[in-house]
Amino acid sequence: MPTVFRLDGFRFFFFSNEGDPREPVHIHVRKDGGEAKFWVEPEVSLAQSAGFDARTLRRLAAVVAERADEITEAWHEYFG
Repeated sequence: MPTVFRLDGFRFFFFSNEGDPREPVHIHVRKDGGEAKFWVEPEVSLAQSAGFDARTLRRLAAVVAERADEITEAWHEYFG
């Protein structure tokens, strides 16, 4: 599970095996038992979540949007 970055205790990562066929670019986020998945392309949107409140999800979506280029680059570097 490659970690792309960490921020304030949140771990932003993707799984080594992201499906076959591979899903579009997305990022998983975990902290303290909470987890969320955000699509990065074609635009940042929440795919699923458990354990995070709405305020936290808005904050995480903003971070993903801010760092979408970094996430996309890491995705393509890892998966080729």
